[in-house]
Amino acid sequence: MNFLIQIIIFTRSHYQITMRIILNLLVGILLTAAVQAQDPHFSQFFASPLTLNPAFTGKFDGVWRLAANHRDQWPSIPKAYVTTSASVDFPILKKSIPEGDIFGVGISGVSDASANNALKLNYGSVSLSYHKALDDDSYNTIGAGFQATYASMGLDITKLTFEDELQQNGFAPGTSGEYLGVNPLTGKNRNYFEMNAGVLYSGSSNGENNYYVGVSLYHLNRPKVSFKDKNWYLSSRATIHGGGSFPLSETIGLHVSVIEQLQNKASETVLGAAFSFNANGDQDNPTNVYIGSWMRVNDAIIPYFGLEFNGLRIGASYDVNTSDLKAATGNRGGSEFSIIYIKKPQETKGIPCPRF
Repeated sequence: MNFLIQIIIFTRSHYQITMRIILNLLVGILLTAAVQAQDPHFSQFFASPLTLNPAFTGKFDGVWRLAANHRDQWPSIPKAYVTTSASVDFPILKKSIPEGDIFGVGISGVSDASANNALKLNYGSVSLSYHKALDDDSYNTIGAGFQATYASMGLDITKLTFEDELQQNGFAPGTSGEYLGVNPLTGKNRNYFEMNAGVLYSGSSNGENNYYVGVSLYHLNRPKVSFKDKNWYLSSRATIHGGGSFPLSETIGLHVSVIEQLQNKASETVLGAAFSFNANGDQDNPTNVYIGSWMRVNDAIIPYFGLEFNGLRIGASYDVNTSDLKAATGNRGGSEFSIIYIKKPQETKGIPCPRF
């Protein structure tokens, strides 16, 4: 499916292609790419565990974990890309499996809207994972996870404007001939099922630090996603990621993470770090302030601020464009917010796990 969304302003004297039109054209180009290949993504990938790797399901020190993320990309273009996700996961059968092992279950959902809700994608997923302890202290584990997803994709072409609708006296009602056969009132929906999988190694040298590395594959079955009769298939997405948390003193910690994503001809590399500062001096129930920054290579700088207390961690970041697109967006790449809450048990062994 190859099409461009073009909006041209017709004036009394001549056609003018303004900066806003150029931005809308860019949205159209990227909308085409989204239909064919690319997935929704978060700059705070480290705060969205079940969209990063199914193997993270249940891999935390607690009773259950709730995570939510919201991203508004390119705010200079109203509702260009708005993405929201939420998940809950928890370990099960603790008394039925070997001590130190983790059997995790989780459910998650993602809603992604593009081009002022012209294209909507909704995902609902169920995840399972199992982690095997590699030593008596359970400092080192290796695990695998699987995820089944049901997806719904809808296109409302009444919200799109095509160049062949431009007449001598302005835009005429109707739809591009390329889309004849698509109901202009309801759009066209596509539902599909997909499978995702991942593996994860998590380790610690002393029970206080933690480091991890994982690989995940999404859209293993390459579902059909075309709105037309042509057979367009969603390309598999491969993700390699890693990170770690390292205490530098009793009050300061360092948290680093990196991700490399590959899908079709698109790729993305994000890396960065944040320092945590224990504001209340309590080692058992700290109030941590996080300050740091990530970088999407050749695209954006992503300052990050976080606050953690009583098992709740709130994060905020903002993409500052550094690519050629910065002239069009005014360096406004997008805002993002994340929330993670982990319900702690009354007694915990304190097994080191990947931190988000």
